[in-house]
Amino acid sequence: MNVPSFLRRIFSGGGADGGVRELAQLCDALLAESGEYASTALAREAVARWQALDERARESFFDVLAGYSPPQEKLKAAAAAYQADPSSDNLIRLQQASESPRRELFDRLNMAPGGTAALVEMRRVLLTRIREKPEWRAIDYDLRRRLRSWFNRGFLRLERIDWRTSALVLEKLTQYEAVHAVQGWQDLRRRLEADRRCYAFFHPQLPDEPLIFIEVALTRGMSARVQPLLDVHAPVADPANADCAMFYSITNCQEGLRGISFGNQLIKQVAEDLKREFPHLRRFATLSPIPGLRRWLEKNAPADILARIAEPAWHVGEVPEALEKDLLRLCAYYLVRAKEGEEPLDPVARFHLGNGASLERLNWLGDASEQGMARSAGLMANYVYWLAELERNHERYFREHLVSASSAVEKLARECALPGQAAA
Repeated sequence: MNVPSFLRRIFSGGGADGGVRELAQLCDALLAESGEYASTALAREAVARWQALDERARESFFDVLAGYSPPQEKLKAAAAAYQADPSSDNLIRLQQASESPRRELFDRLNMAPGGTAALVEMRRVLLTRIREKPEWRAIDYDLRRRLRSWFNRGFLRLERIDWRTSALVLEKLTQYEAVHAVQGWQDLRRRLEADRRCYAFFHPQLPDEPLIFIEVALTRGMSARVQPLLDVHAPVADPANADCAMFYSITNCQEGLRGISFGNQLIKQVAEDLKREFPHLRRFATLSPIPGLRRWLEKNAPADILARIAEPAWHVGEVPEALEKDLLRLCAYYLVRAKEGEEPLDPVARFHLGNGASLERLNWLGDASEQGMARSAGLMANYVYWLAELERNHERYFREHLVSASSAVEKLARECALPGQAAA
């Protein structure tokens, strides 16, 4: 088999070992093969070879993949033809010429048993070094496009997780939970009792791997503090008495699917399902962390406030009313006015506002855990999902970049005076 010139350069430079060479040749053969049976066999072998590579060899293989680019002469000719005559036929030829052979390779690797999982893992590994390897960005672009197609909503299955769910999946929930760590099986079981719900998206090719999951507490009134929701000894309430569904944790499980959005679909689907199960629910809200607040405070808050909250136990006991008000105003300003480009600086705010939610309330010492104090000085936020207003809020957010917030939160933001400026 002839090895393409870019592979010969890589191999002759000592950048790849025998395992990478064999895998690259398998990939070349896979692209050349037209028979379905032979293609599947080659894909299966290529996936097995990829999985057997060590970390250094995987990086060498990404260098190989970077060479799978569209033929430049063919692309230039198609572009020139389209520029001279922008007909539909020339547009099709240009699109075909610009297609990277990597995309076809990823499609064929996906034919192998376990191919989808291997490609998700491949992207996870790729993302760990992509900042240092800008030449890999084209690989990520092609792979992300394929994964976005394969993991669209039509392929996903929504499942409720309860204590009868397989131990393998339950163990993975414990492993993946990224917002409020699960403290053992007793904690997990309490999160799955009658007044709680947990839902996850699954894909047919990854049947025991949750892609994303959300934890919900059915409560009377909108919760302001997360510790009561996480208390393993809290009595189990009758869900028939609940009037509010509190989304208190949402976790993306697959790093290889980063940037492929599932959360907005999951929240809306869960809200609709809960409304059917409990028609008396009046409000769907979050109890959300504010992960970037503490870092922002350290750069923007007045020195006297920073000095007060620098003490490890500053929040224990009676806190001066003035300090509480100042921190709430700063938090409101951070969520409503602090921007990254045209969007809110806070990633959780971007997520919920982009889904069409509204920022309803700030909660003093909503998370008094060590983690909560470290990332947001203990403050938490309630975002409300008014089902009738989601589409309108979503459109306004992306069209006008408006932060939909209650009058109370807006008022706090206006009252905030950062160093060097007066309150509005």
